[in-house]
Amino acid sequence: MGRPSRYPCRTLSRLTTDLSIRSYSEGDFGAVDALWQACNLTRSWNDPARDINFCQKSPASGLFVGEIESKVIATVMSGHDGHRGVIYFLAVHPDHQGKDLGRTMVRYAENWLQDLGVWKVNLMIRGDNEAVREFYKTLGYEEEPRIVMSRRLVKQSE
Repeated sequence: MGRPSRYPCRTLSRLTTDLSIRSYSEGDFGAVDALWQACNLTRSWNDPARDINFCQKSPASGLFVGEIESKVIATVMSGHDGHRGVIYFLAVHPDHQGKDLGRTMVRYAENWLQDLGVWKVNLMIRGDNEAVREFYKTLGYEEEPRIVMSRRLVKQSE
């Protein structure tokens, strides 16, 4: 159910890795799930299939995959609530980290959101994930004094 992208499909990172970015399609699930497992993004209470299905059903969200030689090595999920954008599930396979691919995926999601009229992006980072916090700081993201609160509307499965 991937929506066509209005952004250039080919992106060249600073280390000359040829990365192709496109919208997720149903046939990508196995590779995306494996990537998220390799990057330790999933939790027992978050079913990747459910998260992806929910994303794909909304015109206000998108899941994009980055490929090198037709192999999925990166993802970014993005969406907005009509006011602010959010980036989720940024993943770059551990064998390809440090090559500026994460930056490329984030900029792609930001451009997609900006094209939809979104003017600010929010992130949620687990408190103990200092490496990810530092990564986003290099991209110009700043920590803001906010409290994130949540309430589960559906009982989590374990």
